[in-house]
Order: sequence, then C-alpha cells, then structure tokens
Amino acid sequence: MRIFIDGAAGTTGLEIEARLSGRSEFELLKLDDAQRKNAAARRDALNAADIVILCLPDDAAREAVSLIDNRHTRVIDASTAFRTADGWTYGFPELGNDVASATRVSNPGCYPTGFLALVAPLVRTGLLPRDWPVTVNAVSGYSGGGKAMIAEFESGEAQTAWRTYALTLAHKHIPEMQRHAGLVHAPIFAPSVASAYRGMIVEVPLQIGAMANGPAVAAIRDALGTAFSGSQIVTLPPAPAMLTVEQAANTDRLELFVFANEDESQVRLIAALDNLGKGASGAAVQSLNLMAGLPETTGLKL
Repeated sequence: MRIFIDGAAGTTGLEIEARLSGRSEFELLKLDDAQRKNAAARRDALNAADIVILCLPDDAAREAVSLIDNRHTRVIDASTAFRTADGWTYGFPELGNDVASATRVSNPGCYPTGFLALVAPLVRTGLLPRDWPVTVNAVSGYSGGGKAMIAEFESGEAQTAWRTYALTLAHKHIPEMQRHAGLVHAPIFAPSVASAYRGMIVEVPLQIGAMANGPAVAAIRDALGTAFSGSQIVTLPPAPAMLTVEQAANTDRLELFVFANEDESQVRLIAALDNLGKGASGAAVQSLNLMAGLPETTGLKL
C-alpha cells in the first residue's frame, strides 16, 4: 500500500515514519523540501496514495483534504480539524469505533485519549451520570507543544519545571472530550506541561460519595476492564505506589489506574500514556494497521 505522510517533517510525522521504517507492507511516498512547498506535487502525492496521514495544522489539514479528488484515497488526520466532524470516524477503536472500514479517520488528541478511556466506559454503563460535573487534570511532556515548545524547553528559555495553561478554561480538546464521552456539560480541563520530553498523565477525580447512587470502586474497575478486555494496547496493570509523567513514555500503550480512599467515597481515575505514542503517532499507526487489514499492534512499541 502506498502511504503519504503530509507534514512528515514535524514531530508527529517523524515518529510515524520511524514506526513504518523497514515495514514491507507499505511504500512511503516522499517529497523533498522543494516539492513539499509545491501545491501540484502535494496534490499528486495526496491522490497517488492509498492512505494519507496528515500531520498538519488544522487549516492546512482541511486544505489537504480538499485537494483529494478521487474515491480511493483514505485519510488519517492527526489535527483537531475533524475530531467532531460528521462523516469522520473517531480513531479510537477500543471504544467500538469501526476504524478498519473507514475512509476518513480523525486521530484522537493526546489528552482526550486518556480522558475518554477513563470516562466513556463509565458513562456508557451508567456508572457516571452524563450530567455529572467532570474535572480533568493532566500533565504532558513538552514535545506535545511542537517544535517551538521543544526549542523553548531545550534551550533553557522556559526556565521552569512545570507550568499550567489554558487558564481561560478554553482548550481545543474540550469539544472532543465532551462529545465522545457523551457528557451533557463540558469538563473543566486543567492541562499542564512538565520539563520532560515525552509522557503524559491524565487524571479524573470523582466524588463518588456526593452522587445519589455512587458506584462501587469494584464496579468502576470492572467496567474499565470489560471495556478494554483483550486489548494489548489499553491495559489495567497493578496500581503502583506513585506515578510519574514518564510512566508510559517511549511506548504506544495506555495504562489505566483506579485509586480510592479507605471508605471509597473518593476516586482518582488516572491514565498514563506517551503524548507522542498512543496520544499521537502510535494511534495513527494503529489506525493505519486496521485500515490496511493488518494486526493493529504491528510496528507499535508496547
């Protein structure tokens, strides 16, 4: 199959290409620096590919899709542009989405990946009310901010070990979280960046004791275990005494944990992943594998 990565020079594109390197199932169509800036060359590559992976800003991703004028080219888009768009399949197969037969797949965001893995199964089973006021706290490695942020931290310009942002309570991932979790209210989202290149922790605290019919902690664990039973990518390993942002760094896996206080009135749901792995490039390759009829873990680092 012919694969074209549009935006291959960016962080996500480079990671995808590394996962595809040496794989005989795919032929990578490549453009040199001059061709990448040539609209005709890009159009030709987009239409020559069996599957295109877009690693571009939102507007550029929309433009790329508009340049595809045939019926055979399928698309995986890693931007935010189509994650809540009609006609696009959300690229989180573990949540029951049919990625294998899709023609247009939107790659989930890194933060929403951890959030949805924790919350969507609980909403679907009725353990978490759809109208519950949900809060999500998260920290990512600085590579999630792209080349500019990477340069800022690695040059010492950042001058911090940790910082929070999106203090206006507006973030481009919030509509994606709300829609695919099935929530009535948008979650309060508190993202942050740590002085670590990669890795991610996403946490959803729940006041179970404040719910009219709060679920048992065992029921929460069972619901998550059932939702991801058989998955080699999303797992519920034994809970450690502590977690770091690098818990799942340099892998394509997603680890889920349930912690509770002694009387089980409070719960901390925590997801550990790599913002460049299951949070970006690993998820794109997983979708590519499924669309190509291959085992979904082929070429992934688990």
